[in-house]
Amino acid sequence: MTNLVTGNTAAALETGRTRLLVAGVVFALAFTAVGGRLIELSLSGAETPRHAQAKAISRPATGRAEILDRNGVILAANVPTASLYADPRTIRAPARVAAALSKVLPGQSRAELLAKLTGDQGFVWIERNLTPRQHYEINRLGVPGLNFRREVQRIYPNGKLAAHVIGFTDVDTEGLAGIERSFNDTLKESAAPVRLSLDVRVQHILTEELAAAMKDFGAIAATGVVLDVRNGETLAMASLPGFDPSRAGTASSNTRFNRASLGLYEMGSVFKIFTTAQTLDSGTVTLNDSYDTSKPIRMGRFAITDFKPKKRRLSVPEIFMYSSNIGTALMAQDAGTSAQKDFLSKLGLTRESDIELSEVSPPLLPSPWRDINTLTISYGHGIAVSPVQVASAVGAIVNGGELVPTTLLKREAGTPIVVRQVISSSTSRTMRDLMRLVVRQGTGRKAAAENLLVGGKTGTSDKLVNGRYARNKRLASFVGAFPMHDPRYVILIMVDEPKGTKKTYNYATGGWVAAPAVRRVVERIAPILGVMPVAKGFETESSERLLERTLARAQQAKAQRIAAN
Repeated sequence: MTNLVTGNTAAALETGRTRLLVAGVVFALAFTAVGGRLIELSLSGAETPRHAQAKAISRPATGRAEILDRNGVILAANVPTASLYADPRTIRAPARVAAALSKVLPGQSRAELLAKLTGDQGFVWIERNLTPRQHYEINRLGVPGLNFRREVQRIYPNGKLAAHVIGFTDVDTEGLAGIERSFNDTLKESAAPVRLSLDVRVQHILTEELAAAMKDFGAIAATGVVLDVRNGETLAMASLPGFDPSRAGTASSNTRFNRASLGLYEMGSVFKIFTTAQTLDSGTVTLNDSYDTSKPIRMGRFAITDFKPKKRRLSVPEIFMYSSNIGTALMAQDAGTSAQKDFLSKLGLTRESDIELSEVSPPLLPSPWRDINTLTISYGHGIAVSPVQVASAVGAIVNGGELVPTTLLKREAGTPIVVRQVISSSTSRTMRDLMRLVVRQGTGRKAAAENLLVGGKTGTSDKLVNGRYARNKRLASFVGAFPMHDPRYVILIMVDEPKGTKKTYNYATGGWVAAPAVRRVVERIAPILGVMPVAKGFETESSERLLERTLARAQQAKAQRIAAN
């Protein structure tokens, strides 16, 4: 009996081994066949239409390099994401699915989703670039016919900060504006990041102070630029109101408008910097010359007047310090139209900026450029330029006379820069003293930052509305440089349609609106940029002499006026 049982068991085991062996051989042959077919397809490159469609749907988007600030802070980068698509032909109960999706995708209504989920098409996008939470919630629904594609999304970690410079991309990460557009091919083709000259710390401070000025004076917009006068690098460029580049499609054209580079404005008395530099450098005038500003200049139906007339003869330093339109126009008249055009051309103010953005505009110039235009342009009316052009030109006036190409890219140490000498170094030194005089005793006193030697010029201009100057709408600006004994940075701030307040005695001029904002920016960025305060009371010898002579002349004129009365 025992032998019979043992024999049956042995037979059963032998049969099991045989079956397992057969099954193993079958599976091995099957895997070999499948593997061989895969190798054949991969070598031949052949693919079925279904295979091609599946590959197209599952293929992740191409990469795009990062955009960094000068210190390596990420301004723009790609992150992995998922997008939702559907095959409506396989969706059962589309109304119920649409209702469920509408709770997860608040940007789309149930009706919109139902329209996408019905029909005979084989592929339809439902939502691109889902959030991780949306991806999770939709995946939980477990609806056959809803599928995900792996993609990348362009993100901007700093939100609105520097959005007009950085720009934005479309849903397929193609650059549409700003650096994203200007360097689209570079960002797509190279893994190396694009490093900008911007410093997010300076950018943040400039943006904050622009916003504060807008709020304080009920303005509709503002813009500002911070430039390094030595190498032309742009440390900050801001335009308000701003927008979130991650949601650029929902932003208005007004918020996407880059006022710093694309906007064109009559900058007002800021232009007196250029007129004074031109006439001094050419020898047309000297600091000892003077002009009678007691009466308006009349040309036909036009009259040139001063905002706060002194009604006396003013020296050239007084004309600049008190911001006399009459005196400046007379200086330009002596120099002539041709000289004015040539000088503004050398400063780059008669052509569009060469900064690395597509959002730039050519200046608005008079045609023909008549004698009356020469007079009004001398104090910033009748010519419209962008703020970044003005900042660049002022940099050339204060840095020793060299026009340095403005850039948004960080320049590596030792990189050769092609510069153009536009005024002599001695004229540049004189202009620094004059700009310092404006802040010490003139219209820009509210720009004075303690022991940081700020110099500059105010500007206030009426806005053109329907071809006419509107007296109740103006641009208030201030352009300053510091430290004036050895200039390193230029700051320009312009505020659009500010309204006077009780604190400003209802004035809304550049001296009341923009100059204090520049002072606050200087005070906040100087420690960051390593600009050390000078000793209390320090001034250059030439600056002290100029101040003493100018004040002495003013006192003498006042005494003579009292004696005459």
